[in-house]
Amino acid sequence: MQATAAELVKRGVAVIVATGGPRPVFAAKRATVSIPIVFTFGGDPVAAGLVNSLSRPGGNLTGISIFTLELVPKQVSLLRELLPMAKNLVVLVNPASPIAKRYAKASQDAATTLGVQLQVLEARTASDIGAVFAGLPGLHTDGVLVTGDPLFETRREQLINLAARNAVPTLYFAREFVAASGLASYGASFNQAIRQAGIYAGRILRGATPADLPVLQPAKFELVINLKTAKALGLTIPQSLLLRADEVIQ
Repeated sequence: MQATAAELVKRGVAVIVATGGPRPVFAAKRATVSIPIVFTFGGDPVAAGLVNSLSRPGGNLTGISIFTLELVPKQVSLLRELLPMAKNLVVLVNPASPIAKRYAKASQDAATTLGVQLQVLEARTASDIGAVFAGLPGLHTDGVLVTGDPLFETRREQLINLAARNAVPTLYFAREFVAASGLASYGASFNQAIRQAGIYAGRILRGATPADLPVLQPAKFELVINLKTAKALGLTIPQSLLLRADEVIQ
């Protein structure tokens, strides 16, 4: 990743668009302090040291901050609403993430408010993911929340297949999981974020500077439900959720 960023700098590109998780964003940041960088980022770009503030980024970076941590309480609540009789939930986090501990606390706090038991399980590799799902029956798990992380994005097919094989209702952080036969998701629209990053790149090419372009935040969050997957799991989706869903995949 760092070599790719260095090669772009060597070529003298006019702007770098860094998406797909924190690694490409930080690789680009380390590679140049002068070439404009437009990012999509799943955490707090101020706390991560990418920008000085959301309104006045400063430096050579700006972009779109995609809420992940802030959505965890809502995601836990939706999973509980999806499974009204659930008593034991699992939240999957990547311990290598700089906000893994904050994911854990946010989910535990939400579960306490809802009156359900919740365990935070960790996976930093594909084999870890397999081990987590293999152990779910022994935990009497009613449902799983997969938190936003680049690892889980790249292991989308594995996660969906394991959820189906173990017949465990799973809620994800992005629509793409549900389009690929996952049960449900709640999160920002990644397509919208990429589109906005492209708009920012165009503005920079026309003379704008990253320091003067505020970091944007999603204006919309999508609830997506796959009814075919629900039927395969023997689930009846509450009507209240279906009415609020932005998209229902038949």
